[in-house]
Amino acid sequence: MKTNSGRLLILVLFLTSFAKAEDTVYKVGDSVPDFKLPYATKDSIGSEDITPGSLKGIRYLLAFYPADWSGGCTKEVCTFRDSFEDLKKLDVEILAISGDYVYSHFEWAKHHNLPFKLVADPTREFGQKMGVYMPEHGMHKRSVFVVGKDGKFEYINSAYSVKDSADFVALKAALAEKK
Repeated sequence: MKTNSGRLLILVLFLTSFAKAEDTVYKVGDSVPDFKLPYATKDSIGSEDITPGSLKGIRYLLAFYPADWSGGCTKEVCTFRDSFEDLKKLDVEILAISGDYVYSHFEWAKHHNLPFKLVADPTREFGQKMGVYMPEHGMHKRSVFVVGKDGKFEYINSAYSVKDSADFVALKAALAEKK
């Protein structure tokens, strides 16, 4: 009898956590949730946190990635770097986000000459809100969200891939379409 109660409790806890995760899934047209996060650039560590309020009237890309200094993530941010001028013409500010601290971001941005902000989510709280945090791995899932000047999501790819250029091409097309 005790074993069945334990199994039932585990099942209830699993279903409860799954239901909560479902609640955090956003769709195009939803408002970006509140956040307050530090950042670094290749030149410095930001003196004030980034918030939706500080981005009011700005179209921005939230590009979640697992970790600084890893191969796939380097490929992703260097693609953004190499296409920075094209993306700028599409009226979007890039905010790359991982759970790494601003000190790692600063060194990584300097090393790769990244011309955009690397946002730190060391508590993973924002990643959890966005439904992209993978607790079993302790990091964010590679995902992109475009937030319009009105603070609402314009484009979402929660399974963004860097294995080829298909997802980046789709992102650029979506940015051009909404410009």
